[in-house]
Amino acid sequence: MGAIWEIDFYSRPILDEQEKKRWEVLICESPLETRRSNESLFRFSKFCAANEVNSIWLGNAIKEASYKAPAAPTKIRFFRRQMTNMITKACGDLGIAASPSRRTVTLHRWLLERMQNFYPNQPGYQASAAASPSVRYETPKPLPLPDALIGDRWAFVTLEAGAFEEMHEWDISFGEGFPLCSTSASGSPIAPETAIPGFIVFSNRAVALAGWMSGLELAYLKVDGNQPARLILETGASESWILANLPDRQTEEEALKFESGKQKAENLHFIAVQSSPQSESFAGFWLLQELNLA
Repeated sequence: MGAIWEIDFYSRPILDEQEKKRWEVLICESPLETRRSNESLFRFSKFCAANEVNSIWLGNAIKEASYKAPAAPTKIRFFRRQMTNMITKACGDLGIAASPSRRTVTLHRWLLERMQNFYPNQPGYQASAAASPSVRYETPKPLPLPDALIGDRWAFVTLEAGAFEEMHEWDISFGEGFPLCSTSASGSPIAPETAIPGFIVFSNRAVALAGWMSGLELAYLKVDGNQPARLILETGASESWILANLPDRQTEEEALKFESGKQKAENLHFIAVQSSPQSESFAGFWLLQELNLA
């Protein structure tokens, strides 16, 4: 897999000499495993005057970043729906795939850091303009999984955060991780004993299911408590899938414990796919984090 980048191109709470908001492009590398620190990942930032905001300027900024990066990207993720056309055009002109995604963990942490520690120290900073408008994700009706990809069994489980230090050594066919840091601007590591909740799907078509998932921009899992209660897999910009029905009180209680565990672990959780509970390998394993992208 080649390098994957995350990008945000939007106005910042900083006014120029003409009292116009300054725009900025932020580009960072998506980590693909848990053991790497955020500091080792490629980052690029550049301000843009409001009257120069277009796909040509953005494309040139992406090219400049590519010259400075250890490796050019094969895919660029972005979360801000308002910028879909411009980002898609700029990336398309460069032959780079652009994917709307809520899997922009590193970018989210960087934006928090800059909002708290960088922008307030810049000339022209306006605290009243610091709040970013809502991304306004749609909430379409969740889709059922393709029949061939429905698991035979499933289970809610937990792993201690410290176990993810060895994720790069696990036998995983498809998957992705990221450093287990706090979502706060400090980026403090999660305590090793923190219980990270997860959901494992067992299937005799485990590789096919994991391969299908790998083609999606996996965002997070959530419990839909409306009857009939269900576990939902959120993907892409706004897609969602019914991963499991919760048909009785016991499974609903397990699901509620899963949601409670997410909150205690800063919304960190995972989804895994195995052929059976006895398997020592994973057809798929993804670390996830539900982000507040408003």
